[in-house]
Amino acid sequence: MIAWWLAEGLPQGGPVAVIEANRIVACSPSARVEGVRMGQRRREAQGRCPQLQVVAADVQRDEQMFTPLVVTIEQSVPKVQIVRPGLAALRARGPARYYGGEPEAAREVLAGIEGLGIAGGRVGIADDIFTAEQAARDADPIRVVPPDGSAGYLAPLPVNRLGDPELSELLPRLGMHLLGDFAAMTTGDVRDRFGSRGVRLHELACGRDPREIVPRTIPPEFAQQIDFDPPLALAEQVAFSTQLTAEKFVAGLAARQLVCTELRVILRAEQGEHVECVWLHPGCFDAAGVVDRVRWQLQAAAGNAIGSGLVRVRLEPVATDAIAHHAPGLFGSGTDEKVHHVLSRVQAMLGHESVVIPVISGGRGLAERQQFVPWGDRTVLNRPADRPWPGRLPDPLPATVFPQHRRVEVTDADGVRVGVNERLLLTGIPAQLSVGTVSLQLASWAGPWPVDERGWDSTHAARGCRFQMADATGGAWLLMLDEHGGWWLEGRYD
Repeated sequence: MIAWWLAEGLPQGGPVAVIEANRIVACSPSARVEGVRMGQRRREAQGRCPQLQVVAADVQRDEQMFTPLVVTIEQSVPKVQIVRPGLAALRARGPARYYGGEPEAAREVLAGIEGLGIAGGRVGIADDIFTAEQAARDADPIRVVPPDGSAGYLAPLPVNRLGDPELSELLPRLGMHLLGDFAAMTTGDVRDRFGSRGVRLHELACGRDPREIVPRTIPPEFAQQIDFDPPLALAEQVAFSTQLTAEKFVAGLAARQLVCTELRVILRAEQGEHVECVWLHPGCFDAAGVVDRVRWQLQAAAGNAIGSGLVRVRLEPVATDAIAHHAPGLFGSGTDEKVHHVLSRVQAMLGHESVVIPVISGGRGLAERQQFVPWGDRTVLNRPADRPWPGRLPDPLPATVFPQHRRVEVTDADGVRVGVNERLLLTGIPAQLSVGTVSLQLASWAGPWPVDERGWDSTHAARGCRFQMADATGGAWLLMLDEHGGWWLEGRYD
């Protein structure tokens, strides 16, 4: 929720709720005042608070916005563990000694968070991670659970604080509404009834969370950037000036026995324009490859997204791999590397979008499922293939697809065109397929399968029947019989 405010650049206020799987997973203080609670269904929450702003959960956004906050905490208190975006844990003994007490250390942490313009931070202090998390949820803004007091503090809390949906529904039906009721069971009874998962949750309810604080390992900073003063306007000037930075970028990864396989290039111009792109590589980036991506990205953005001189280029590794996986083989770099080298050279000469590769996207028609992506780009599908597309042709798909359907004729043994009647029954037995001047004898066929798509769109509307036909030479074809009785060739099964 706070991450959404920060990402959108909006003031932190008003009733807002984050939803995932149609349930509320986080809500703002003003939403809680109106009766919105975690775990509620979306409709119930909006019924309690009609003005509620509902936003979708986004783990990547939350992690991106939470990282600067953790860095700020580490400036006051070292060895922080990220439990999840929005929740961090750390050992309190050392900071308490340094700042003169646990509440004093907590206030220092909250002061650092508020310095970033983030309000509403809360701190819970207890003997174990689970109890400290529950105390933080109830804090205003600091709550300290006395030593050896975890079980007593947790006892009056509802069982849904365990964060297990199945057990949160089952325990109340068994008469156990509070964590204290669940903690009163013996470990043996819990194991017999709920198994090992229940035993783990029982330990939490008893205030005996076995987890230890595991501080995060701060990764080395591999990003490199260069600033231009005065700003540069020509792509070749930028490429030449970026060469040394690209070499430092590659060398910094190599020093850690790593290579970059996915690169983010960020360009910033004099008037505040910002262009960001992620580039992929079938092998790994060298300095020349990095410079080429900077040049291509600037050429594509010049005059469109960027209208002033360039003042900064930043290089960030999105994905890395062990350098040993990309060492040259005993007999050369292999076919893939040679192909990549040739295509990259052609792309450098003709332009970024002059070399493309085909990918299969989502859709119903065969032609619309073909999408071309520039070589080396991250594949972003206009129509994701993993979504349901009712009426699409199932696998196996034709190997050859004709973007423009070819007119053909299908006739019976007497040379009469075959069609379908109102009941979708064939008017004759398909015996011959004529493709241009070539006539093929048909050995078998399947269909019809009715097609009625996009009646509201005159350009992309499709209405008729599909057929699959195999000729006597072993070839197989996908055909469409339109509503006017015309036969069209959609694809060929090679």
